Amino acid sequence: MNVFFLSVGLILCILVLLVLYRVVFGPGVYNRIAAISAVGTKTLIILLIMGYLYDRVDMFIDISMVYAFLNFIGCVAAAKYLESEKWMP
Repeated sequence: MNVFFLSVGLILCILVLLVLYRVVFGPGVYNRIAAISAVGTKTLIILLIMGYLYDRVDMFIDISMVYAFLNFIGCVAAAKYLESEKWMP
């Protein structure tokens, strides 16, 4: 079972790299913010898989909950900033 979770974790790491391409070369700012949110979500899953592999799921759940909260606050803050007229030329 550990081999399965390890392979899923590696596949998710590859998917994070693919989404990082969209973050850097995205067609627009909104697509980049959505890609950053997707990277955060994939990172949460990777953290939980690491917790299972190290037999410390309880500790990694706490870490992933804090990371999810920070990811959500960051996306909301970026959306509020982009909603304002300050960043537009």
